[in-house]
Amino acid sequence: MIDRRHFLGTGGLVLAGVASAGLAAPRRVRRPARPAPQEALIGDLQERTFRYFWDTTDPATGLAPDRWPTPSFASIAATGFALTAYPIGVVNRWISREQARTRTLATLRFFANAPQGPAPSGTAGHKGFFYHFLDMQSGTRFRQTELSTIDTALLLGGVLFAQSWFDSDHPDEAQIRSLAEQIYAAVDWTWFTPRAPFVSMGWHPERGYIPSDWDIYNESLMMYLLALGSPTHPLPAETWTAWTDRFSASWSDRWGEPHLAFPPLFGHQYSQTWVDFRGIRDRFIATKGLDYFENSRRATHAQRAYAIANPGKFAAYGPEIWGLTACDGPGDFKTRIDEVERSFFSYSARGPGDRDDGTIAPTAALGSIAFAPEIVLPAADALHTRYGSAIYQRYGFIDSFNPTLTVARPEIHQGRVEPGIGWIDRDYIGIDQGPIVAMIENRRTGLIWRTMHKNPHLRRGLKRAGFSGGWLA
Repeated sequence: MIDRRHFLGTGGLVLAGVASAGLAAPRRVRRPARPAPQEALIGDLQERTFRYFWDTTDPATGLAPDRWPTPSFASIAATGFALTAYPIGVVNRWISREQARTRTLATLRFFANAPQGPAPSGTAGHKGFFYHFLDMQSGTRFRQTELSTIDTALLLGGVLFAQSWFDSDHPDEAQIRSLAEQIYAAVDWTWFTPRAPFVSMGWHPERGYIPSDWDIYNESLMMYLLALGSPTHPLPAETWTAWTDRFSASWSDRWGEPHLAFPPLFGHQYSQTWVDFRGIRDRFIATKGLDYFENSRRATHAQRAYAIANPGKFAAYGPEIWGLTACDGPGDFKTRIDEVERSFFSYSARGPGDRDDGTIAPTAALGSIAFAPEIVLPAADALHTRYGSAIYQRYGFIDSFNPTLTVARPEIHQGRVEPGIGWIDRDYIGIDQGPIVAMIENRRTGLIWRTMHKNPHLRRGLKRAGFSGGWLA
């Protein structure tokens, strides 16, 4: 845990020179400004979160585990966040460009050469898509997990970011760009639309397409942009209009300013890890007088407003302790706490009024730091100050905790109850770590957004979707 006393200064001014006959009058010399305590915490958090990906990812395959320290399978979405983290490590001087290049090349070689096909085992994917989870040792499908469209898109976010960031003449960087092109071009988006125009959420070789589509406002903004921007198997441009025509049902002014609502905050964060929506608009969002970045700012403030109102009367909720998203939970059971029957859940997508069981995920607030730093910085500081090393450990904030659940129960299957704090998770989760390290950098330097500005595939997808203005002009 950071010793906050280290960051307490004396105003940054010292006296130099001596006032006496024949000598210069005293002058004031300004020391280099130290970062404010909140900013110092964010810097430490970003490095710790980067280290999660650098330390836990398999250097031979580039596969990132779904979680740590609990042994787990690999997550292709977490691997996309890992690919995004490596250049962040370079610009912050935590690793060298050579180290990042070597790890990135190994990752892209793995996915470019991974076996594909319709067989239920022995493959990593089919039609250019990849299975949600892969075995960390064999690199092939983990059990009966689905071929995942959204997780493939999150992997591709990291792949295309690497393609645009590694831009030197070094032969390994040229190969990175070539392999990224190969991986992206292999994805057959048209095959994944059994109920056109919408993309299905997944496919199993045993039983076919999942009977649910990406057909409302959610985290799939980037997925559809990549599908429209494909140089080989693009979806029709009208797909975007057909999809966004359904967004009005999600428009809400509950808990704050009107915005497209999606209860868990990851739905507002994942696509915007890579896509800079500031100042660019499609037809739908233009009619609302804002852009998708502003929409996510409003969604972030709405979560804080919900925590302040705290209709469920959960412990600790308030102006500085807030944040609901998909995360670990203590288990699936009911129990009475202070004469109130409470329902608790294991891993679940949580949001205002939606499976809210008092479980707070630090990634919910911190993944929104680029949208609303004015409320996220105090939240990070409060989490760190109030709970300290109980939740802030080797790789930053652990995935989740629940101050309402203060009594150990036999039904708890994940984490522990710590006296004076409540239930605390034991794991970090890759797809929750990713938005933290990435969005801190976007807020600090705009690195990922600026890099993706020049990616031709993303630009093509945005233009085919009807976006205009801002940096696209």
